Amino acid sequence: MRIDEHREGEHLALTLYKEQQPVGACHLRVTPGRVELEELSIDEGWRGKGYGSYLLKQALHATGGFSTASLHAAPPPETEAAAALLKKFGFAPAGKVWLRRRAPDPSAVSLTHEFLASRLAPGGFFIDTTCGNGHDTAFLCKLAGPSGKVLALDVQQKAVEATRARLEKEGFGSIARVVQADHARLAEFSGPASADCVVFNFGYLPGADHALFTTPASSLPALKAALDILKPGGVLAACLYSGGPNGDGEKKAVEEFFAALPLTKYTVLACRFANWASTAPLPCFVLKK
Repeated sequence: MRIDEHREGEHLALTLYKEQQPVGACHLRVTPGRVELEELSIDEGWRGKGYGSYLLKQALHATGGFSTASLHAAPPPETEAAAALLKKFGFAPAGKVWLRRRAPDPSAVSLTHEFLASRLAPGGFFIDTTCGNGHDTAFLCKLAGPSGKVLALDVQQKAVEATRARLEKEGFGSIARVVQADHARLAEFSGPASADCVVFNFGYLPGADHALFTTPASSLPALKAALDILKPGGVLAACLYSGGPNGDGEKKAVEEFFAALPLTKYTVLACRFANWASTAPLPCFVLKK
């Protein structure tokens, strides 16, 4: 069994093959913010065997229905079987169409980005101390804009190369400086009260050797340096992780460090997912007064 995809402009066609023969088809119209399910059909001799479910599931995968915030629309079903299939995947009647909305659960990183976007202004100087594959660095570049600057650090050469490639691809090469260095050396690259924001994303580099991860030995000196580098009114953001190869030692050490910061100089927020597992990522923010 296989599915062939054909895209032409806004239109996406999926054809389902079984035993080298086409047995089903799905046609969609993909526009910004909305996907129209125009047709889904399974040949009569192959119905009732789960192929409609498989084809619709693959159509949703192909159009972000399981990975991003999305809105899918379908015409009203003509049979009970068609209605059951749409309901199975979260479609429900909404006027003249059936709709499926997906709003993903927030993540530690998405909450961090939303918080920073609400506080940081274009033209600032932002630092990503653990650039990894460049996602946070690119985000900071978007916030900084052409008049701003971003400094990115990572101890691994693979991360530095991946970040530089991402920034060049997205047109941010002139905004960011990417350096291979341990974040414990942060003070070597920026002076006191010089940055508007410093971002930490602890743990290991996705897609690389998980035996290499951040530890309190370097993370705590880096956090101390970051607080000195922050301007008054600046924000430090840190995502803490546990339960993986690095255990929970770093998370506990950083939480203790944050809890001991004097209220006269800092406000500290720890955004815990109260009904998730205790190993869920923990986004934290330090606001310098």
